[in-house]
Amino acid sequence: MAKGKKSIFFCQNCGHEEAKWLGQCPACKEWNTFVEERIDSGITKGTTVAARAVHEAKVVPLTEVTADDDTRSETGIKELDRVLGGGIVPGSLVLVGGDPGIGKSTLLLQVCQRMAQMKKILYISGEESQAQIKLRANRMGNFTSGLLLLCETNLGIIRSVIEKERPELVIIDSIQTMYSEDVTSAPGSVSQVRESTNVFMQLAKGLCIPIFIVGHVTKEGTVAGPRVLEHMVDTVLYFEGDRHASYRILRAVKNRFGSTNEIGVFEMRQSGLVEVENPSEYMLSGKPENASGSVVACSMEGTRPILLEIQALVCRTNFGMPRRTAAGTDYNRVNLLMAVLEKRLGMSLGNCDAYVNIAGGIKMNEPAIDLGIVMALVSSYRNRPIDEKTIVFGEVGLSGEVRAVNMPEQRVAEAKKLGFETCILPEISLKMVKEIQGIRLVGVKTVNEAVGII
Repeated sequence: MAKGKKSIFFCQNCGHEEAKWLGQCPACKEWNTFVEERIDSGITKGTTVAARAVHEAKVVPLTEVTADDDTRSETGIKELDRVLGGGIVPGSLVLVGGDPGIGKSTLLLQVCQRMAQMKKILYISGEESQAQIKLRANRMGNFTSGLLLLCETNLGIIRSVIEKERPELVIIDSIQTMYSEDVTSAPGSVSQVRESTNVFMQLAKGLCIPIFIVGHVTKEGTVAGPRVLEHMVDTVLYFEGDRHASYRILRAVKNRFGSTNEIGVFEMRQSGLVEVENPSEYMLSGKPENASGSVVACSMEGTRPILLEIQALVCRTNFGMPRRTAAGTDYNRVNLLMAVLEKRLGMSLGNCDAYVNIAGGIKMNEPAIDLGIVMALVSSYRNRPIDEKTIVFGEVGLSGEVRAVNMPEQRVAEAKKLGFETCILPEISLKMVKEIQGIRLVGVKTVNEAVGII
């Protein structure tokens, strides 16, 4: 081993350090997460921006601090603003994760395109050359001179450029390619990612510049690198969806400046990402007519009601063990609801295959779609189509009761807007819904009552 260098073992999950390899991390209790990295023992602490600027730190009473939502900057993309909580907060650090090819870089380049008309934007890429970025930008349209490009991975150079240029927004694509000369391990390692994120956090807070960081994801779908990365940033956004399909969903899993329940829906086209302002209409396009096993349900994502089509196919099994499949919803929840149908309605589903799918590829786990799954299963089992102008929502309990859900009035209003004439909902929720002209409300107490209607 080279003089002045030693091996340290890092936990990839929480960033805990140990002098030797351990099977289980003593901090987060995860197994087989330690990796070995070489570090320079001559490095002294205090090399970060925060340590150098400690003499400038000032103590300020909370009552003298002013902050309001007027300081937010709009991105020009309403769906992104909705997920962020109303816009970009000055000095915030935002992590954007997602599968390869899902559109992370495209989304951030479109943000640059809109904001560069009035602000000075710095786009730092460690994965593409300037010519490659230009080719991608040509498909999106015209860009102004307010967008500056820097293709660099050295953290020291990037820090000096940001301090010199003082842009109003910085994009880092991606954090796994950045490296600090003070850390001897390879780019993308636990210590490099942690050090790079720490530097960007100090720059964002110290210079009051919002910084967006692109992060690669692992096969499990979480951001690659130490879990401490998600704790350090202010907001974590995940870009979801099948890259072979046209739709994309932007979801916040952490947000210090807004709700984590909001989602943004986009459609990928040749010119870039296009906002889907009415996701319900988009999800219901192509719904079959007079087909059994198909029903429309309503789910809430934050303050936004989304109508979606639930499809079910129940048929006799040819094997000793019936097959159950769920796409877009929780597999165990489907098994639970089928058990409720067997026990409470006397339906013989033990010798049937069952396939449940939420059309459009969207993933929903809200309990309010329980009644929709039940109705689709019964419709397919008895081969009786449900009226296409009927919508259902409600949570189903183990005793077969239909329980209340939140914000029923917004769900009914969305259904009325899209032309539905009948709404089957929990009876207890009827009290919370004002009478809306043009749509008939049917309250049910049990699954048996709901099935009797069809």
